Amino acid sequence: MAVKVRIPSPLQKLTKNQSEVTVNGKNIRELFLDLEKQYPGIKNRLYDESGNLRRFINIYINEEDIRFLKNEDSEVKDGDSVSIIPAIAGGGCVILYRRADLQI
Repeated sequence: MAVKVRIPSPLQKLTKNQSEVTVNGKNIRELFLDLEKQYPGIKNRLYDESGNLRRFINIYINEEDIRFLKNEDSEVKDGDSVSIIPAIAGGGCVILYRRADLQI
């Protein structure tokens, strides 16, 4: 199955600056094997040392989170769109106090 995969900016240097690539496979696992075959090194950015998808990487098939489907065994079909979305964290912790709490 030919499927378009959207590549996030931090990984585009591995896909020759392409924001979208076409790969083949019946499920996410096969798509990512083909993605690694076409763009060596991308697998290390998606998987940890144990071979599991990194926790901060979110994968969507047509806007459906694969964690609510069959994870890497989630099937794809021709024309589907897969998005790789890195989780974004940041900012700071803000603690709010009531004015009455601050009086000594």
